[in-house]
Amino acid sequence: MQPTIDTGDGFVAVPSAVAGPVTEGDVVVFRAEEVNDGKLTTHRVVGETERGLLTKGDNSQFTDQANDEPPVKRTQIVAVAWQPGGAVLAIPGAGLLVSGSQSVLTSIQRQIAAILGTSSVLGIQGLAYLLVALSFLAYAADLVWRDGKKERTRETSRNPGTNARLVMAVFAGALVLAATVTMVAPSGPREFGVVSAEFDSSGIRVIETGTTESATYTLSNGGTIPMVTYFEPTTDRIDVQPREVVIPGQSAANATLTLSAPPETGYYRQYVVEHRYLLLLPQSTIRSLYEVHPWLPILAIDALLGIPFYLTGVFLVGTGRFHSRSRDGPSRFERLQSRLRYSEPDGRRPRNAD
Repeated sequence: MQPTIDTGDGFVAVPSAVAGPVTEGDVVVFRAEEVNDGKLTTHRVVGETERGLLTKGDNSQFTDQANDEPPVKRTQIVAVAWQPGGAVLAIPGAGLLVSGSQSVLTSIQRQIAAILGTSSVLGIQGLAYLLVALSFLAYAADLVWRDGKKERTRETSRNPGTNARLVMAVFAGALVLAATVTMVAPSGPREFGVVSAEFDSSGIRVIETGTTESATYTLSNGGTIPMVTYFEPTTDRIDVQPREVVIPGQSAANATLTLSAPPETGYYRQYVVEHRYLLLLPQSTIRSLYEVHPWLPILAIDALLGIPFYLTGVFLVGTGRFHSRSRDGPSRFERLQSRLRYSEPDGRRPRNAD
């Protein structure tokens, strides 16, 4: 994509689900079939046909379709580059930084998984779990460090402290982020390649021309919270039944995948889009929101988790600030013991208790 995006540069990628219609001139990230060894490819949309979009790199004289890449279907598009003012906002060096960070994070996740003996911390969902855990551990460590200072002065010292609402907002944000990643990561288009042949073969990948075959589609849920999945076939010769499947926590559920071969021989790609949601709302409510827009259930579930968590936290810790206080004398725990020991029977402390 040079000179628009140099090697190692990054850009702001808007998920296709919220990017809106893709038009000529947009730079898209799509799942290629032939070019770039079938990997994710970032090219510009230069036209559209009945079969799909025509794409081309800015530094290339020929379209991808001239290099045996079929027209790109909208279900193959993963994201659209943000173009403020009509030009892609390239971020120099961001691509290299992200790639290096991903390698480091993957290595750390594997080491933690080996220590804990569980694979639940691997992948994007595992990264979300680790993010929430680190948020709580970082704050707990900060409190312990402040309380464990060895040097104390005779004069009471105070700092402005940390706003309690801000702390709870950070925790609520981490919780919402983890929930969003848990729902978004396993969602998206699923590709099934089918060979339409003159003879049938074992399995569902090679089907006799003009016939239909079915197979079991297994859905797994590694989390503890049940999830509900919705399917949207986006090509004509594929179907999944039932279209709505509930997956219990740490379990699996099955659906039936049906593929049809066209009358002509050849290799064909079929797509079905999968949407997953944490089953924290009534299933009928999630279904109603999903029918309006696939992102609405995610927003509703995030609000259900984040808002009560934030309000409960503020109610418990108050709306003031977390202070670090030190003075020559007993620790906070010892002062608390002293107050409890000298409290009056009716729960009031005598005036000289301190």
